[in-house]
Amino acid sequence: MTSPIRPGTTIATAELLERIEDYYDTVPRATATVREVGPFSLFVATEGWPYYARPRRGDVGAVTARDVDTVLAAQQELGVPRQIEWVHEITPSLLVAARSAGMPVQECPLLVLRHELSAGAPDGIEVSVLQPDNERFAAARAAVAAGFAERDELRPEPVFEWISNRVRRRLLSVVGAFDSSGAAVGGGSHAVRDQVSELTGIAVLPGHRRRGIGAAITQALTADAIAAGATTVFLSADGEDVARVYQRVGFERLGTACIAEP
Repeated sequence: MTSPIRPGTTIATAELLERIEDYYDTVPRATATVREVGPFSLFVATEGWPYYARPRRGDVGAVTARDVDTVLAAQQELGVPRQIEWVHEITPSLLVAARSAGMPVQECPLLVLRHELSAGAPDGIEVSVLQPDNERFAAARAAVAAGFAERDELRPEPVFEWISNRVRRRLLSVVGAFDSSGAAVGGGSHAVRDQVSELTGIAVLPGHRRRGIGAAITQALTADAIAAGATTVFLSADGEDVARVYQRVGFERLGTACIAEP
């Protein structure tokens, strides 16, 4: 299915962006119901994390502020987060439409792996792919939560059964980083669908940053994704500074992932 790619985009980049947009449309379908609301597909989670609305695959035409208002109203009626996500180069009209509808929009650099990663774990750090029955699984999840909260203190992080099920079904893979004492200092995850995988939730405790741990987590996730059949590995960065970190280890800027939410 094709969309009106933003003018000036090369054919190779356009094909890759379309593949990533297909991925974004595919991932939630395993654990969500889908409602078509105007030019949007509204994903309503049946378990676990809440999902978002995205532009329907195919040529939906120019999206308007009224379209945005309609899907936000549907989300509010369903009691799910009022959130829309999209790739800017695939649906360029949505950026103006969302802002015209009063929605703040975060523009995140979208990066794809172009070069083989060579970053190994720094001395005293072990990075491992974890299964839910591993006693370190919960600690790794807690370290990710602490990293995003900008604190070094780990707090108990529940490992819900739906998370365990996704890992067992290979819908999700989790990596943890541990220091020489065995304490969790970071982690991340990825999810393979149709030979594409997105790296998500990569975080390191503030007190352990600038040591190459994040790069080692990224390498471990990438290696696991490729072993699981991924030929395209990508991620979205929380800002230009973070994007530059990933660019230094083998990722290349491809486009912009947008998130609109109150």
